[in-house]
This record gives sequence, C-alpha cells and structure tokens, in this order.
Amino acid sequence: MQAVKGHHTFHIPVMGIGFTIDTPVKVAHYGISSVMSLVDDILAEKMREFYSKKLDLPYDAITEKNSTDHRAQRITAYLNLVDKMVHDKFAEMKRSFNEKGEEIQKYIDMLPDFSEVKKQFREFVANNTVREDIAAWIDAHLHPGSIDVNIMTKLDKENYRNNEKLSNEFNDAHAALRGYAQSNLRSAIVFSAGMNPRLYGYIEKFEDFYPDANGDIKKKIILKVSDYRSAIIQGKFLAKKGLWVSEYRIESGLNCGGHAFATDGYLMGPILDEFRLHRQDLIQTTHDIVVEALKNKNRPVPSSPLPIKITAQGGVGTHEEHQFLLEHYGLDSIGWGSPFLLVPQATNVDVHTMQLLCAAKEKDLYLSNISPLGVPFNSLRGNTKDIEKQELIDKGRPGSSCPKKYIQLNTEFTEQAICRASRQYQNIRIKMLDEKGASAEERQQEFDAITDKSCICVGLGTSALIVNNLNTKVEGPGVSICPGPNIAYFDKIVSLKEMIDHIYGRINIINNENRPNLFVKELKLYVDYLKTKIAETPAPISDKQLKYFLTFQQNLNEGIEYYRGLYSDFESKLAVLKEDILGELEAIRNELQEMSLVTA
Repeated sequence: MQAVKGHHTFHIPVMGIGFTIDTPVKVAHYGISSVMSLVDDILAEKMREFYSKKLDLPYDAITEKNSTDHRAQRITAYLNLVDKMVHDKFAEMKRSFNEKGEEIQKYIDMLPDFSEVKKQFREFVANNTVREDIAAWIDAHLHPGSIDVNIMTKLDKENYRNNEKLSNEFNDAHAALRGYAQSNLRSAIVFSAGMNPRLYGYIEKFEDFYPDANGDIKKKIILKVSDYRSAIIQGKFLAKKGLWVSEYRIESGLNCGGHAFATDGYLMGPILDEFRLHRQDLIQTTHDIVVEALKNKNRPVPSSPLPIKITAQGGVGTHEEHQFLLEHYGLDSIGWGSPFLLVPQATNVDVHTMQLLCAAKEKDLYLSNISPLGVPFNSLRGNTKDIEKQELIDKGRPGSSCPKKYIQLNTEFTEQAICRASRQYQNIRIKMLDEKGASAEERQQEFDAITDKSCICVGLGTSALIVNNLNTKVEGPGVSICPGPNIAYFDKIVSLKEMIDHIYGRINIINNENRPNLFVKELKLYVDYLKTKIAETPAPISDKQLKYFLTFQQNLNEGIEYYRGLYSDFESKLAVLKEDILGELEAIRNELQEMSLVTA
C-alpha cells in the first residue's frame, strides 16, 4: 500500500473552535496533517499575540478600530504566523540531523511501517555514512503535514457597522474565506455543514483556488459530506465555477464529535461502499464540467482529471478498523478526532476537562440540544460551561451576554439577528412564556428548552486560553467540549507517539473488550436516535411523520443487511469483525421490529 501525501494514512480533523487552533504548530513538522477552525478571529488574534511574544516576533494588534476588515486580516495574519512557525520548526528539525538527529528519528519512527519513505530512509542511512548525502535525501523526501482550515458554512452571519448592514463579503464565513485566501498557506480549506451557494460563489474571486498550467492548486477545496448524493451535488455546483474539489471527507452522521448531522438512517458502511463503486463516475463527471468552466474563463485546462481523495472519519478507534476502511473502501486517509483530545502534544484541553474525558463512560456522552443552531450536539456531562449556565439560571439570569456573537442567526424578534443562547433572546422567550399562562409542568418544560441553549461559540474556544495561561475575563472560565461517543473507550492521557503507534497497530491503548465495532456502534446510535424522535412526536402521528419514520427504519434495515453480507465475507480473515457481530446485528434488527410504527 502506498502512503498518502504527508506519508501518513490518518489526519486530525477540526475539533471545536480552540482544541485544534494551533495543532499544526505542534504536529505538522512531523508530517501530520490537521485542521484549524476559522470561526473565532478574536481567539486567532489572541493566539497570534501569544506566539509572537513567545518567539520574540513583532506584533501589531488588529482591531475593529484600526481596520475595516479586521476579521479577515486577523485570520490572514494568524495563518501566516502558523505557516512560518511550522516551516521554521521543520527547517530546524532538518538542520538538527547534523547534531543528534532525534527529531528526524521521531518523524521517521511515527510513520506507518509499510511507508516506502520509512524503508528508504533506513536503507539509505544504513548504506551511506556521508551526512551531507543523508541531509540531501531528507530535504528531497520529507515535508510537513498540511495546515488545513475549516469553515462551517452555516456560520455566515451578516455584520453591521454603525447600524448599517455591510455587504455580503463581510459576512462571517465570507470574511474567514477571504482571510484564508489571502494567506501564504499552501493547503486546503474544509467546508462543513452543507452547501452555502453564496459562499461557494465567493470562492471564484480568488486565484489560489484554480489550477495553474501544471494542474497545481495552491489552495484546495475539501467538502465534508454525509453521503454520495451530497458530494455529487456540491462537486458539480463548484465544478460549474471552474473549482475542483480535491477531497470528499465522509463523516458519520452520529458517531462523530461536534454537531451531529444525522442522515435519514443511511449508515456509514453503505455510504462508503457507494463512494467506492462510483468514485470514477464522480471524478469523470466533475472533470468534464470543470473543463468547460475553465475554458469559458480562459484559464488553464487540465488534460486529465486532477487528483481526488476520498477520506472518512467518525468513530474509528482501532488499528484493525483503520486498516479495514483503507483497504476495503480504497480510502486515502482516516480522520482520528476525539482520541487526540487526550494527547496534550496535539490539542488544547485544560486539566479539568481532560480528567472528565478520561473518566467518561458511554452514559456520560450524549446528544444534547444545547447548540443555538438547533442541530443535535455531542456533549460531555459535567463540563464547566454547563455548570456555569446552570448557575446563571439559578440566579434568575439565564442566557449568555454573547461576547463573541458568532451564532447570531435568529431574527424572530429583532431586525438584527441575535443568538438563541443569548440573555436577550431567552428573556424575550421567557416573558412570552409567562404571558401564555401555561401550567406549571408545561412552563417548566418550555423554560428548560429555552434555557438549555449554551454559548458554545465561546465555550469551545476557552480551553485554548486556559491551557496557554491567557486571560479569560471576557469569555469566562467555562469550557464546552464535544467529543464523539468513541472517547468512552479511551481512558488515559497519552503521548503523540503512543497515539500514532496505536493507530498503526504497534501498541494498543484501549480495552477492546466492551467496545463495539464502529459500524455497530453507529447503528445502535441511529436506533436510539429514531426511538427518541418517535417518543418526542406527539400523537396522533401524521402521515408525513409516519412516512419519515418508516423510511428511516427501512434504511436501517437495509444497512443491517449490507453489514450481514459484509461480515459474512470478511469474518474469517479480519480481527475487526468480532465473532458475535452477526448476533449483535440480529439483536438490533429485532429491536427495530419491536417499534410499533404502523399505528396511523
């Protein structure tokens, strides 16, 4: 097997807002690719100041007062600094080979054992004693991991100056895109949370997203998708603008961290299989469209389809699962997210939250309704942001002061959008509730639903401030964290090398005994999700709702049939498939059959 670019077969996805805000600085010089969030330009500016002082570099603050485009400029400045730090560390690592060579050895040791680069390095060193020759080989063959960024397309709120609405290019996601586009980075931008046509149209304005005469694209596009249909729709939409999607990153609907964009019962295995079967169709279809678009724009036209990666993430926890996904579905890389929250060398997690993660069991990880976006959100019981939220409710002051305003998307009551987690919004809703004259029980239920919304755009970034001993006066000390269910099976803090050794099967850091296979875990999560949806639906169930539930159930049953066939084929040769897997699938099928849906 050939290792993917970066020499690794895994990547570290974006996590929260602050948990991976500087992950490339920590891991990229070892050839590891990772993703930073571009939600919070205030945090990015604080981190730029922090690193500038740490490295004794000049720092000039970018503020709302001294810049009319402060959000984009802060993002550009921070990304340029990260780019400089990564390449400086990588250059220093290469120079160090002439001394001790420990860092170069770490780079090589962490590569998968099948890596051609790893084999070549060891053979070259064994047969060559001239350090200059070895240094030249290192220079030619090793490179840093990609410094990728993420934009959540739904977080594109309109902005105002002196109560005048600004043009679309100053919307949050638009400004973040511009900040990335104007940076020095040669990497990729991940678009998540679905299609935003206006934002996608804005990409056309920036030269770095187009292929040059050699077919090279300085800034590549990655789409995070939940299924093949979403991929082909978005891929064709961008291709019509002359924009090539270089990677489709498939994420489990429920067996992942952060916001959970559940499918209608479509499961990860069948979705990956559809990509496997139709990969060439996807490439050729989008290639034909992009060629026409580039011709119409008088731009260089690639003679053959540009490279496309198909990757996946969500719930992977063992080497066997990792290898199975790579080999059976032909994937190029696997995202390992939540487990890296227990790797201080890679992510920013404060000590208290780290302890909660280590102790977390399945019951401590749940889908909550705390996100102001109205999308189910993975939560960890006992996180300090929830405690802080409850303390405000107990004081009779529910809601956040909304210091950062990134999720101000609701216009029910105001001309300028406000956030559903804000004190302003919750006070309006509670006042309306009191005027409604509901019973005490009904009032409590509605009150709880209103005040459940949490200020996650602050809470998901605060840990980075705490870890780096930065001021949290504006944000407060509360930390939100959004691990996937898979974190329940990881219970100790480990080094970067230990986590990578676990991924590649050189060591094992979890107890596999009670851990279900990733596909079975996702299936169980979907069954529970369907049960909850049915229970929350008031009687009588409408024809439309019944149709949705029956379709959902049918998709789950078809997924079970797919897994039965898959496991029958591979059971004898892959350790990832436990002996009792078919029994587990049968138990879940029986559970589905016991749901009395046909009651209309």
